Amino acid sequence: MKVLIVGGGGREHAIAWKLAQSPKVEKLYCAPGNAGIASVAECVNIGVMDFDKLTAFAQDKKIDLTVVAPDDPLAAGAVDAFEAVGLRAFGPRKNAAILEGSKAFSKDLMKKYNIPTASYETFDSAEEALAYLETADMPIVLKADGLALGKGVLICNTRKEAKAGVQTLMLDKQFGAAGNRIVVEEFMTGREVSVLSFVDGKNIQVMTSAQDHKRAKDGDEGLNTGGMGTFSPSPFYTKEVDDFCRKHIYQPTVDAMRAEGREFKGIIFFGLMLTEKGPKVLEYNARFGDPETQVVLPRMKNDLAEVFEACIDGTLDQMELEFADNAAVCVVLASQGYPEHYEKGYVISGLERFEDQDGYYVFHAGSRLDDQGNVVTNGGRVLGVTALGADLKEARTNAYKAVHWVEFENKYMRHDIGKAIDEA
Repeated sequence: MKVLIVGGGGREHAIAWKLAQSPKVEKLYCAPGNAGIASVAECVNIGVMDFDKLTAFAQDKKIDLTVVAPDDPLAAGAVDAFEAVGLRAFGPRKNAAILEGSKAFSKDLMKKYNIPTASYETFDSAEEALAYLETADMPIVLKADGLALGKGVLICNTRKEAKAGVQTLMLDKQFGAAGNRIVVEEFMTGREVSVLSFVDGKNIQVMTSAQDHKRAKDGDEGLNTGGMGTFSPSPFYTKEVDDFCRKHIYQPTVDAMRAEGREFKGIIFFGLMLTEKGPKVLEYNARFGDPETQVVLPRMKNDLAEVFEACIDGTLDQMELEFADNAAVCVVLASQGYPEHYEKGYVISGLERFEDQDGYYVFHAGSRLDDQGNVVTNGGRVLGVTALGADLKEARTNAYKAVHWVEFENKYMRHDIGKAIDEA
């Protein structure tokens, strides 16, 4: 089969790498792709939001399956656009992708169907939000309602910080229209865990757990980013937690979306907080997490193309997901200054070190080929260096060994990815 992947980051590189291993896949395309993806797929210079060009390309090349990976095109109806011209696409339709596209929608859904989450209020007016904050308990969490590249969440420890956050989101429009409406949420404490799942509209198959590091600097200091690293599995995601989540969170979410006439097919990413009162949902994403995908897929034994097709066909209950009994750690190599101001265009050296190393992977997030054929930096997050190990400590040691195989000017990383492993 011929497969088109829509996207061009580290998540898409991991998906392309995994699909390339499937005996069912004879040809891979990626739009727009990046320098790393180009090693396993033919990259096509079409933007992720250019649905007319994407569907025309897929028709012309007789694409059998399109995988829409990023959040923006999913929320805007990319899957609907492919289906409208008779093409198979993996991912939720627009009316289901709202699960991630609107924080207010997802919070209201959880409230209506008794899915455990933090208490909250929703505001369309900055004035009303500021008035509410005068008497609200601190700390508190402010969330932009719409998509904000994983950065539209502000944790405010004081009333002054919370009021400044309203200014940032609703008045200064730091995240554009995503901040027209905000959710003001109870601050929860506990361990964060990410759980990805495949969904076919009725059935859900849960993948292995992971844990992301969002803050830019060591010790969880600095600004929120798209993710500076991750590890899998989480030692805090026990069988008791899994049993609870399957009963009270995972299947109930799938059932709730069906009941609302928004049948969900694709990936549901559950961002969980393990509180003293039990697991609660922090957020939903309607696609593979980034960089969580870079530690989950290397541990997955299944043929990814087969799983995608089962989700589309509604036959997910006929297969069993299998993951290796090992661990993975991913350290993101970013450009100095990310997520604010950073420079691009620096040559990356040492990538060939990964070609003959079993259990070591480098997934490109922001790279491109320059006119001389060099791989150069092209984003805030540049590479995701992933390593496997028999356990998390070994995987972490291996990952931090491998980050020194590649070099580029302005290279920046956190040095404590997976440090929580030591506390488990």
